[in-house]
Amino acid sequence: MFKTELSEPASQSEPETTRTTEPIIRPAVVRDVPAMAEIINAFAATGQMLPRSQHSLYQNIRDFMVAVHEGKVVACGALHVVWGDIGEIRSLAVSSEWGRRGVGSRLVSALLEEARRLGLPRVFALTYQQAFFQKLGFQVVPRDSLPHKIWGDCLDCPKFPNCDEIAMIVELTPFGQGGRS
Repeated sequence: MFKTELSEPASQSEPETTRTTEPIIRPAVVRDVPAMAEIINAFAATGQMLPRSQHSLYQNIRDFMVAVHEGKVVACGALHVVWGDIGEIRSLAVSSEWGRRGVGSRLVSALLEEARRLGLPRVFALTYQQAFFQKLGFQVVPRDSLPHKIWGDCLDCPKFPNCDEIAMIVELTPFGQGGRS
């Protein structure tokens, strides 16, 4: 359901090294956790996102999707259901060698597809990447407009209570209500 197609096969005359394929997007499995932690925590080390322990990733593995290229995890992201009417995209990270190649956008699209499948009408993200999320249909909202129950992870953040992330939200059309079904 979440797999994306590989690019067209290269012609027989092209050397193997010139063939390019897009990463496959799929649900994460436990063997992906060490690579996911490495990608996420590289960004966390620079203050761009919250760190995630392997313990936390294993506990929340069902929330995550990964992008895999030639057997290697190159990106990850999670859809965390907060309540019956809202979910959060979190821990979205793309390895440096795959940045700015559309992998993050494809991951977010797959996560939003899952949110629609689950019947979530809204999804938010707390981010420093406003332009990226705006291209995907998210709009900036005041942080205090989000329900208080979303702030649980913030208590562990070194920036709490002085958060400088941008709150963004997208309204979804559920399957069977004018959207894809």
